[in-house]
Amino acid sequence: MSLRILIVEDHADIRKLIRMTLEFEDYEIHEASNADEGREAVRRLRPDLLLLDVMMPGSMNGLDLCRLLKSDASLGLPRVILLSARGQGQDIEAGMNAGADAYLLKPFSPLKLIETIDSLGGHHGKAP
Repeated sequence: MSLRILIVEDHADIRKLIRMTLEFEDYEIHEASNADEGREAVRRLRPDLLLLDVMMPGSMNGLDLCRLLKSDASLGLPRVILLSARGQGQDIEAGMNAGADAYLLKPFSPLKLIETIDSLGGHHGKAP
């Protein structure tokens, strides 16, 4: 069974690059352009993993959505990799405190993205 991944990123070109990177792996890929769409997509799709941009317009940013996902077991407790251009210690700490499983700095290499997904084991936090 392939890993279901939801990309939540407000820049279409970055979503496209991530999709192109992941298309060669055995992943089912979905996209959302902001955290509000992402929240609805999580409810509908039940992804195993989110690639979640931190800074997005709208009523929620990536940290808000990450906190919501990690605090509401009814959403399936997917793994979350935060993606951000903000790489100061306090930024990374805020991401990990929000419940992220990993934090990648933009720009990241396609290989680093695949390695990070693999390091999470492709397993998800859903109850059996």
